[in-house]
Amino acid sequence: MTNIFQKLFNREKPQYISGEVPTVPVTYEKPEDKATITPPKIQLDFPLLNVGCSRSVGLQRDHNEDALFAFTTHLASEESLHAFGLYIVADGMGGHKLGEVASGLAIRTIASYITQRLFLSLLAPKPSPPEESVQEILQGGVQDAHRVIMKEAPGSGTTLTALLILDKQMTIAHVGDSRAYALTPEGSLKVLTRDHSLVMRMMELGQLTSEEASIHPQRNVLYRALGQGEPFLPDINTFPLPESGHIMLCSDGLWGVVSENEIIRLINVSPNPQVACQYLIDAANAAGGPDNISAILIRVPD
Repeated sequence: MTNIFQKLFNREKPQYISGEVPTVPVTYEKPEDKATITPPKIQLDFPLLNVGCSRSVGLQRDHNEDALFAFTTHLASEESLHAFGLYIVADGMGGHKLGEVASGLAIRTIASYITQRLFLSLLAPKPSPPEESVQEILQGGVQDAHRVIMKEAPGSGTTLTALLILDKQMTIAHVGDSRAYALTPEGSLKVLTRDHSLVMRMMELGQLTSEEASIHPQRNVLYRALGQGEPFLPDINTFPLPESGHIMLCSDGLWGVVSENEIIRLINVSPNPQVACQYLIDAANAAGGPDNISAILIRVPD
């Protein structure tokens, strides 16, 4: 199985980018008669992923056009443990509830595409890597979702940020202005995606500062989204999975109103990713909740 995962990432990339724990019966003897059990240390080849997710309609919208998908599994065999995770955040747009149709179609289409072409092949009795690379599979899933939205919900659109974890590698496919972040144990927050927004493009050209962009009247205008315009290439990047820390996906309803320092603080004070996600949602609503809010948080243990 290890070789299969390695082969997936060693392909040429497209140009666009154990033992049992002893037990004893429960008794009510004197303390000196009880057996003292020292569980053996468990050595894992790959970390167990701990995941939380949450979303909210916000305080100023009457329906939720965000959609999210979180799937985590671990395969233990041949004295090794393999991690597989697929996480997606999509922020729909279009009005008259077309946005929620687009975001729902996007996550279902890409999740189904990746599951059929990658995950199921790895679960076969004699697993073998697919003919396509991970990057090519993700690109195909995004393009398929784009076509489905164009057909089933014309006039709508959605952002899409998808994270695929395979053992110690993570690959992100991204369109729009939802975001992926990495939070290090030292408290550094790094954006892993690039917003496909008008203000971001103006910032890159030196026409706006970050402060001006945050209050620009067209800050929510996108120049790239699923379901809108001609076919395009999504941003696809592969990174090593951090040895510890957190990975977060979220819609702009979170990152647009909660500061990075507050995001870091809330994650660090939370006992687990699910509680952290709820704290983040609450913080966005406390800041006015102007938009739908979605967050997925993955903790990579030490």
